Amino acid sequence: MPETPPVIVVMGVAGTGKTTVGELLAGRLGWHYAEADTFHSAENVAKMAAGEPLTDEDRGPWLAAIGRWIDERAADGTPGVVSCSGLRRVYRDRLRDGRPQVRVVFLEGSRDLIMRRLAARHGHFMRAEMLDSQFAALEPPQPDEDVTEVSIDATPEQIVEEIVQRSHLPAR
Repeated sequence: MPETPPVIVVMGVAGTGKTTVGELLAGRLGWHYAEADTFHSAENVAKMAAGEPLTDEDRGPWLAAIGRWIDERAADGTPGVVSCSGLRRVYRDRLRDGRPQVRVVFLEGSRDLIMRRLAARHGHFMRAEMLDSQFAALEPPQPDEDVTEVSIDATPEQIVEEIVQRSHLPAR
C-alpha cells in the first residue's frame, strides 16, 4: 500500500507569517495550499474582528474543517500545506489524530517583532491588540511532538529554504 503524501501544518501566533510562508512553501513544492482562516465561520471572524479571543468551543468546527481538508489530500493522494495557528497542543493533536502524514512546522519569534508586523498589516481581521491573547494561549511544541521549529528572523524565502532542508522535502 502506498504511503499517504505529507501535509505540512505551518503554525504560530498571528503575525508570524504563516500565510506567506505556507503559500511560498506550497509553491516551492508544487503542493496544494490552504489558508486556515478561510475555514473559520463568519461568527468566528466577527468575534476576532471585534477583539474577542476564540474559545476552544469556537475552534472545534474550524479544526474539524481543517481536518477534512487534510483527509481530502489523503483521499486524492496529493500532498499539501495548510497554515493554522495551532496554538494549543490539543489542537495540534486533533489535526494529527489518525493522520501520520501530518508534519508540523512552528514559526516562532519575539513578541516585539511580531507586534511590529501586526501593526504594519492592514485589512486583516486579527487585530494587533489580540497578540497577547495569542501568546497566552500558545503552548509551545514539546520535544515528543516532533515539530520543526523555525525562527522568523529571516526572509520568507530563507524560512522556506530552512523548512525544505530540515524536513527533507522534495523541492521542485
